[in-house]
Amino acid sequence: MAGSTVPDVREIPPLRLSTLTTLRTGGAPERMVEAHTREELIAALADVWERGDEWLALGGGSNLFVGDESFEGTVIRILTRGIQEIPSPHPGRIRLRVEAGHGWDELVAYAVEHGYAGLEAMSGIPGTVGASPVQNIGAYGQEIQETLVEVELIDESTGEVSTVSAADLGLGFRTSVLKHHYGHEPQRRAVILSVTVDLLVAGERVVRGEQLRRALGLASDDPVPLTWVRERILATRASKGMLLDEHDPDTHGVGSFFQNAIVTDAVARTLPPECPRWPVAPDLDAVTVIPLSSYDGLVPVTKTEAPDVKVSAAWLIEQAGIRKGFKLPRSRASVSTKHALALTNRGGATAAEVSELARFIQSRVHAEFGLVLQPEPVLLGVEL
Repeated sequence: MAGSTVPDVREIPPLRLSTLTTLRTGGAPERMVEAHTREELIAALADVWERGDEWLALGGGSNLFVGDESFEGTVIRILTRGIQEIPSPHPGRIRLRVEAGHGWDELVAYAVEHGYAGLEAMSGIPGTVGASPVQNIGAYGQEIQETLVEVELIDESTGEVSTVSAADLGLGFRTSVLKHHYGHEPQRRAVILSVTVDLLVAGERVVRGEQLRRALGLASDDPVPLTWVRERILATRASKGMLLDEHDPDTHGVGSFFQNAIVTDAVARTLPPECPRWPVAPDLDAVTVIPLSSYDGLVPVTKTEAPDVKVSAAWLIEQAGIRKGFKLPRSRASVSTKHALALTNRGGATAAEVSELARFIQSRVHAEFGLVLQPEPVLLGVEL
């Protein structure tokens, strides 16, 4: 655009990643820049891609496990903020377009305060809004994909900014085409600039999901205020050490270190009946394609298969003999004293100590139940 200027890239003295991640591991990168506006973020990414550096886009650092060695590349801190209300094409709903660096729980608080339903069960999840679709975050049966409309992102391969619908992000259980899975590159290397969600305008709601009803202790189908749901969820997360607290070592982690396992119905039936489990909703919109050349006027009967099942990783860990507070000898990493699924840094733990504990837990669960638990956070410079 005529007269437009490209903002300067804000380079700062590199900080140790242990000071910027909730698990508190990681050395200083070679280079670090900050982006406080959308334009600065685009300029910073363009600069690092032109330089050919290895790079890491860092939001809240709450879903990142970084190795002990210095990161040989550039870390871009995403510090953009802002919520814009825009009309929804659906009656009784509203859309919020949120900058990627905005705090996730700040967005949830804003929605609840204004009577916008759809995010309240995800209260207290740390991190930034831009990371939420990458991980397809969720809690108590509610996931971001239920309200996500689209994201604005910039692709590394082209440097172009585009708007991508939620349907094109490959959203699944704690995954998307943007996520860097352990041992695999993301299907699409891009950085989210903003996120748009579509929410119901309602100060109260009827809670339907089994997991959320159980967490809230609901027996009736009466509507409950959004503020009440948020307060109860925050209290529940705090009791499990899942709310960040500088003075509580149980919160110095990445939340759930391992994913709840998704298994077939047949595998689930081999597990003890007391193992908590939840059916994974089947694809109700599956389409059967019949080539016209072979169509004989009859549509084949669709095979119905039992849906996959999500089983509790925390239960598997505890039943494999790993109790809350467990740690290996002379290690400064331990399982949370409040939640078996959280690995925590008790003060000065190295990434190697956390990795050792994670591998030990994986081996115990595999030996007992034949399942390999997968890490939930993004691993950088770390091997399990």
